Amino acid sequence: MIECTSIIQVRYGETDQMGIVNNANYPSYYEIGRTDWLRKLGMSYSLLEEQGIMMPLVDLYSRYFKPAHFEDTLTIHSVVKEMPTAKIRFDHTIHNQHGELINQGYCQLAFMNADTRKPTRIPVVLKTLMEKFF
Repeated sequence: MIECTSIIQVRYGETDQMGIVNNANYPSYYEIGRTDWLRKLGMSYSLLEEQGIMMPLVDLYSRYFKPAHFEDTLTIHSVVKEMPTAKIRFDHTIHNQHGELINQGYCQLAFMNADTRKPTRIPVVLKTLMEKFF
């Protein structure tokens, strides 16, 4: 299992007139978690793309428990619990500055060959980085 924590502050443009975060922003928060997770592992989306690998989103689930508000500090906890094969699943939980769970969800991305646009297995370089955790 590989975990990563990201901390963000809610921006005004992410909220409605009541100062509550619009639910459409949570997938973007998940993206922050995934990007930081890859960086912590020693990898990045751009390095994968240079190797001809793309990672399209194939599944997304998000459950809302409490609203987040303008200027809240949110902690995004992202984890990969299983060694990926042709897909990788990230589980996310988001807490506010009071430690309250406000959202949880997951997203699953497929590994895709950029030239053929066909599914492929996990890239060797990413697999090698991840193997020591599983």
